[in-house]
Amino acid sequence: MNESTKEILHRVESWPQEDQEELAEMAQAIEARRTGVYRLNSDEKAAIESARRSKIASHEKVSSFWKRYGIA
Repeated sequence: MNESTKEILHRVESWPQEDQEELAEMAQAIEARRTGVYRLNSDEKAAIESARRSKIASHEKVSSFWKRYGIA
C-alpha cells in the first residue's frame, strides 16, 4: 500500500459514519471492477429479499428474465 493511501485511511477513522460508509461503497465498486465480483451490501440484500417476498413476479418469470440477459 502506498503512503498516500495509508495516510488517508488513517484519517478516515475520524470521519462521520456516513462518510466512512460512502468510502467503503466506493472501494467495493473499485474492487468489483478489478475482480469482476460484486458483493451486495446489507441494504441491497434486504431490498432483494423484500422484492422476492413481494410476489410482484413469479419465480419463473424472474428466472426467465435473468436467463434472457445471460445473468443466470
